[in-house]
Amino acid sequence: MFRTQLPLLALTAILLPAAAMAQEDRVTLDLLVLSGGLSPVAADGYARAHTVLTAEDIATRGLTTVQDALRAVPGVSVNSTGTAYTRAFIRGADASHTLVLIDGVEAIGGADEYFFTGLETANIERIEILRGPQSVYYGSNASAGVINIVTRKATEPGLHYGGSVEVGNGAAASAWLTRRGERGGLSLNLSGRNDNGFDQSFQNGEKDGIKRRTAGLSGDWQATEDLSFGFTARRSKERFDYDSSNWAPTSPGDYVVDDPAPFSRRDETTGGLWAEYAMLGGRMTHRIDFQDSVFKQSFDGGPTGRGQTRKLNYRLSYGLDGRPVAQAKHLLNLLAEKQEDKSTSVPGKAREMASVALEYRGFLDNGLDIQAGLRHDNNKVFEDFTSWNLGLSWRIPDTGLRLHGSAGTGLVNPSFFELFADDDFGAWGKYLGNPDLKPERNGGYDLGIETEILGGRGLVDVTYFNESIKDAITQYLVSTDAVGPTYSFRNAEGKSPREGVEISGRLQATDTLSLGLSYTWLNARDDTGAVLIRRPRSELGLSATLAFL
Repeated sequence: MFRTQLPLLALTAILLPAAAMAQEDRVTLDLLVLSGGLSPVAADGYARAHTVLTAEDIATRGLTTVQDALRAVPGVSVNSTGTAYTRAFIRGADASHTLVLIDGVEAIGGADEYFFTGLETANIERIEILRGPQSVYYGSNASAGVINIVTRKATEPGLHYGGSVEVGNGAAASAWLTRRGERGGLSLNLSGRNDNGFDQSFQNGEKDGIKRRTAGLSGDWQATEDLSFGFTARRSKERFDYDSSNWAPTSPGDYVVDDPAPFSRRDETTGGLWAEYAMLGGRMTHRIDFQDSVFKQSFDGGPTGRGQTRKLNYRLSYGLDGRPVAQAKHLLNLLAEKQEDKSTSVPGKAREMASVALEYRGFLDNGLDIQAGLRHDNNKVFEDFTSWNLGLSWRIPDTGLRLHGSAGTGLVNPSFFELFADDDFGAWGKYLGNPDLKPERNGGYDLGIETEILGGRGLVDVTYFNESIKDAITQYLVSTDAVGPTYSFRNAEGKSPREGVEISGRLQATDTLSLGLSYTWLNARDDTGAVLIRRPRSELGLSATLAFL
């Protein structure tokens, strides 16, 4: 059995009286809006645990890659094998349970797991990290959380532009251009980075570098008072080096072997088109959205694999209280979606899923916000699945306190590789798929308290979560012979439980000094009770930023 940490209760007892005394001289924070449902929601009323990294946060800390930016987020564990194989684990779930989006579009095609390599922070407006089951709103692969990367958009009237250049162990440059007129706007983002890297084997060998080029274009047009259109497009090409592995090491230093030969090429293309129509004085809106993600990758100059995901969805939003959707206190959202996934690794094995979702959002005058959703997936390959989510956020009047909690379920479909693999990687082993695999299902809840401290100059949030995965897909050894091992995949018989505490805080200590803190305590185990690897028991992050001159 799991035991909830006593520090959570102790810290809560400290925060309650501190918040009661801290009501004057608050620091006013800009309103943040999250893509945390079927329609945007204000961050201070969003019930599910979340973190938002703004462009200012990223710039002041000098972060150049998204993977480095995620390392300071509570509840997120970033693990790397060199710079080319980086995965983000949310709340101890496998990295494949985290859905990565760029401007709301899936970052990788084929419904596969996204690996962070050289994904740069240049021209990023903010990164939203949503923790807990999110399948009601985002479908499969969002059972543990969502990372949504939002790029720079044309928000200010007129023509604006800028850029940067860096030189060091390599070079980097970025440029951006935005133009907004009376009826619409365009945004162009360009970036390139040539990072020479370092020797991952630490054997005084060849440096393992990354070269990445990215271009993004987005725009919107107000055709009439009630009808608008928009699009987003992004292309990124990358080449990275990596070292070989020794599968019979005699010491930790023997595992990675310096090798100048291995390299990989990645090609990411994502895009989306949308149209939105408002009627009944804005009380009802209709939105149609088409998205396409294509991901290509090759290793050592070999064949290029290709995965593709296409989505077409329709969303209806209706203000139940007679107000326009943007101002409604009671809002109803309906979503109908169709998704198709393909992969060249298994020709002719495309899979489709049709889904219907319903969401209610309530913003009550006493500071209570409600978000409830239900989704049904009609899957042509696997069993149908119904997911649900409920979130409550209460800003207690005149206290500086906000209580929040959520509960829900999520789903992750097996990957094409887990289902149909028939690949021989030599000394690395042979892999055989299992077409009888069932989807992994996650469920759980979280409870948290957010409070202002020191007269509103700081904010602290403490969240306890408890989740478990059923039918977790695990790799197992089938056999070993003179050639090498053979592996396959199967569903675990029991549940894989996880619980933990997430703490985040920020403080404007002086007019020029700001401090930040993040801490995660995690207990993640498999169905046998064994501790899961790559999930640290405790992670602590501290930051300080001093402005001068």
